[in-house]
Amino acid sequence: MFIQCKDLTYRYPGGDTEVFQRLNFRISGPGFHALFGPSGVGKTTLARIMAGEIPVSPSNLTGNDIGQTLYSYNLERLPGWHTVGDHLEEVTPLSNKDKVSDLIGLFGLQPCLHSRFIHLSLGQQNRANLLRYLLQDFDCLIMDESLANVDEATREVIILKIKEMFPARTFVYISHNIQEISKLCRQILILRDGHRPPQTICINGRDHQKGNPVKKKDLEQTILEVIDAA
Repeated sequence: MFIQCKDLTYRYPGGDTEVFQRLNFRISGPGFHALFGPSGVGKTTLARIMAGEIPVSPSNLTGNDIGQTLYSYNLERLPGWHTVGDHLEEVTPLSNKDKVSDLIGLFGLQPCLHSRFIHLSLGQQNRANLLRYLLQDFDCLIMDESLANVDEATREVIILKIKEMFPARTFVYISHNIQEISKLCRQILILRDGHRPPQTICINGRDHQKGNPVKKKDLEQTILEVIDAA
């Protein structure tokens, strides 16, 4: 299973400069993979390209055993006329109904099921939005700051449980938290300004799994590698 980008050059319609110049990278295997870089470098644009929301030539973006790719972002909103519970009931395929209870418990959303989305806190909104994507059928889920406004300890618990529940799925995780991506992700794809070739650098993360702690010195080494590359 892989996603490969080859010689991708992209400029927004009407834009003066190219966001990407002959961009190349490869994300291999299931698990959590990070997309990291400074604000404005094009992470969300690349995520939307990978999800098919921005069309590019098929020769620039290919994949193997990657079917349905979904894109979740932290500013997305659920319809205001449903309660959270009603919305989840409506959008969850029958084949995934058995996951609903476990995921609601994991995300701490049981008290929110009878509330409308607009009445939730920002952290609850982000968790509810991500939850509805995890209940869909997908091969790859892009999480663009999807756990923003959720405290760091809770984010780690959620990510570790997602790894446990979906071992054969691919996740692309966009976050500005260097320690988090260094600890939890398999591959860290660092996206840099196009005027600093190469525009992408890939570093191996520590891929922390439940019951398999990461040594402090190893984590610090990875963090330094990410900082140096970025």
